[in-house]
Amino acid sequence: MAQELKKRSEVAVENTWKLEDIYKDKAAWEAELKEIEKIIDKIAAMKGKLCESGKSLYAYYENLEIFAQKIEKAFNYTSRLSDQDTKNAENQALDMKMESFYHSMIEKISFTEPEILAGLTTKLDELYKDEPKLHEFDVEIKESLRTKDHTLSPEMENLLASASEVLGCAGTTFGMFNNADVVFPEITDDKGEKIRITHGRYRMLLENPDVRVRKDMFENYYKMFIDYKNTLASNYQAHVKGHVFMAKARKYASALERGVQINNVSPQVYKNLLDVVNKNMDKMHRYMAIRKKVLGLKEQHMYDLFIPLVEGVDKKIPFEEAKQMVLEALAPMGEEYLSVIKRALNERWIDIYENEGKRSGAYSAGVYGVHPYVLLNYDGGLDSVFTLIHELGHAMHSYFSAQAQTCLHADYKIFVAEVASTCNEALLTRYLLSKTTDKKERAYIINHMLDDFRTTLYRQAMFAEFEYKTHEMVENGMSLTADALSKLYYELNVKYYGDAVVSDPQIAYEWSRIPHFFYNFYVYQYSTGYSAALALSNRILTEGKPAVEDYFKFLRGGCTMSPTDLLKVAGVDMTSPKPIEDALQIFSDMMDDFEKCI
Repeated sequence: MAQELKKRSEVAVENTWKLEDIYKDKAAWEAELKEIEKIIDKIAAMKGKLCESGKSLYAYYENLEIFAQKIEKAFNYTSRLSDQDTKNAENQALDMKMESFYHSMIEKISFTEPEILAGLTTKLDELYKDEPKLHEFDVEIKESLRTKDHTLSPEMENLLASASEVLGCAGTTFGMFNNADVVFPEITDDKGEKIRITHGRYRMLLENPDVRVRKDMFENYYKMFIDYKNTLASNYQAHVKGHVFMAKARKYASALERGVQINNVSPQVYKNLLDVVNKNMDKMHRYMAIRKKVLGLKEQHMYDLFIPLVEGVDKKIPFEEAKQMVLEALAPMGEEYLSVIKRALNERWIDIYENEGKRSGAYSAGVYGVHPYVLLNYDGGLDSVFTLIHELGHAMHSYFSAQAQTCLHADYKIFVAEVASTCNEALLTRYLLSKTTDKKERAYIINHMLDDFRTTLYRQAMFAEFEYKTHEMVENGMSLTADALSKLYYELNVKYYGDAVVSDPQIAYEWSRIPHFFYNFYVYQYSTGYSAALALSNRILTEGKPAVEDYFKFLRGGCTMSPTDLLKVAGVDMTSPKPIEDALQIFSDMMDDFEKCI
C-alpha cells in the first residue's frame, strides 16, 4: 500500500504555524479589508492636492505607511492559509479575493507616483521647508526621483495598475497546476512497497541507493510535466511577454534592466555573474568527474546527482535535534540573534511537515508588526536541517529589519534576500566541520557544501542564463514553444554539467517545473547571495564581534540604502566580480580537501 500524506486536519497543532498571531479569525481579516479601504479612500481623496504643501505630502506618506502595514498582514494571512492546503477551496477563494482586492486598491491610488514626481521635480525645497518632518520619508522621495524616467502619466499608470492582475495570472496558473492539480504516479521503492511521488519526496527518492528507484522516480516525475509541455510553454511565454511588455511600457532598454533596476541593482551585476561562472565552468566539470569516480559509475545520469558520495554517515535527524544543531551553529551571532531564533523555533512561527495539498519547497515570509512565518516540508535529512537554518536566516533578516525600521523602510530589496539565509547555512557547515575529526564524516560534510556550490551557485546561474536568453528571444520576436525552450535548456544543461554527466532527455523539460521562473529575474540572486554569504560568514568567524556588529547594521538596514551599498557596510562589494571569483576558489579548495579525505 502506498505511503500517503496526512490531510491538513490530521497534522498536530504544535507542528503548524500560528496564524492567529496575524488575525484571530477570518472575520477579523474581513474587518481589516474594510479598514484598508478607508485608508485608500483617504489617499484617493487627495488627488490633485498631494504636493500642495509639505504637510499634505507628509499626510500622504503617513497614510501610505498605515496601508502598507495593513495590506501586508492581510495578504500574508490568506497566502499562508492557501499554502498550507492548496486543496482547500474556501482558503483558495479567500486568497483570490485578496489578490483582486489588492489590485483594486493599487489601481485607486495609481495617480500618486506621477503626481508626487511632478511636485518633487518642481518644488522639492519648498516642500521640505513647509514640513521639515518630510525628511522622515527621504527614502521614498529618493526612490521616486531615481525611477522618474520610468514613471508614466497618471492615465498610463492607472492602465498599468489595471493590467497588473492579468499580467500575474501566468504565475498563479502555474502555482495551481504545480501544487493543487498535479498528482504524480506511484512507484515501487527499494523495499518493494508502493510510494507516491510528491514534490516533497523528490529529493528523498533521488537519494535512494537503488538506481532502479532513482530512475523510476526521475522518469515518472518528469513524465507529468512532459505530458503538459505545450500548455506549460504557452503559460511561461505569457509570463515572459508580460515582463517584456512592462519593460517597454516603462521605457527600459530590456526586461533584464527593469527586473534588476526595480531593486536598484545594475544589470552589470547580473552579467558579471554569468561571465565569471562561464569562465569557471571547469570547476563544475571537475566536481562532476569527482562524483563519477567516487561512485564508480560507468555512466553518471541526472538522477545520480543526489547520491551521497560518503555512505554510512547520514542519519534521520528529529526536528528537536535539528533545533539544537541550529542554536549551536549560530552561537557566533550572539545572544540577541539566538533569542529570536528560539522564539521562532518554540512559538509556532514554523509550519514543519509536508501534508496533502501543502505548497512544495520552503520559504520565509515577514509580517510587519507580527513576526515572520516559515514554511518547511521537513523530512529529517541533513538537507532539511540546512533548509531550516536557511529559512530562519530569512526570518531573522525580516525580524531585525522590522524592529529597526518603519514599515515602508523595513522591506529590504530582493537582491540581498538570500544573503542572511545562506550566511546561516555557511555557519552550519563550519560548525559541523569543527565538531568532527573523523575523515569520513568530514568528507560527508564537505560533500554537502560542494553540492551547495553545484545547486546554489552554478545551477541558479544556469537558471539565470535561461531566463536571460528566454527574455531575449521574446524581445527578438521569437516564440517560446515547448521545443524551443527544451532545446535551449538541454544545451545549457550540457554546458554546465559537462562530459562526466549524461544529460538525460527528460532534463530538457526541467524548465517547466521551476516556480522561480515565474518571478522577475530572481534566481541570479541565489548565486550572488551565496557568494556574499561566504565572505560574510568567514568574516564573522575570523573577526568576531566587530564583524557581527557590521552584519547587524546590514540586517537592520531595510531599504534605507541600495542593496549593494548595504552589503558594503557588512564588508562585501558585489559590484565587483571578486566575491564570485573568491567563492569559486573556495569551491576549488574544498574539492582538494575532499579528495584528501577519501
